[in-house]
Amino acid sequence: MKQFAAINYTLLTLILMSAFSPLISTAQNYPKVTGYVGILHPIVTFSNTGTETNFNNYYVVGMPTGINIWKNKTIGFSMEFVPTVRAEARNSKMANFLFHPGVLVALGDGFTFAGRAAFETSGRYGVTPVLNKVIAKGKDCSYFAAVPLPIRFGNNRTATYTIGFQFGIAF
Repeated sequence: MKQFAAINYTLLTLILMSAFSPLISTAQNYPKVTGYVGILHPIVTFSNTGTETNFNNYYVVGMPTGINIWKNKTIGFSMEFVPTVRAEARNSKMANFLFHPGVLVALGDGFTFAGRAAFETSGRYGVTPVLNKVIAKGKDCSYFAAVPLPIRFGNNRTATYTIGFQFGIAF
């Protein structure tokens, strides 16, 4: 009788494990930590004092580096760090450092929205909505393109709105 009970218990356990294995394996993937690095080109900046374009009288480039922590397949938290270099009149310098925490929302079909707060060493602050798209997915990494739309305030300067282009690799 004990053998029969042990067999029933084993069969019941196997049936339950197989029935819930998709849920168990999905649950084990989250939280999921990913990282990325990229190149950022601000293209054009608008303010009430005029319009400035990158690549015209100067060149600014940033190197966003970040860590994403996905709570589940649709929502996550991201921390991004962006040093920027400005080259102008045959001189270059690190012009700014940006701390960029935010929320991630997977939109499907490889698209992700990032809503970020922005805190710059230049004394500026604001928000940056970003639309991101995975353009190629490999076994160990993904290549992405993104359009960041920084809005900045503070440091006795007028508010600005920028359109940028970013591409990079996520792993």
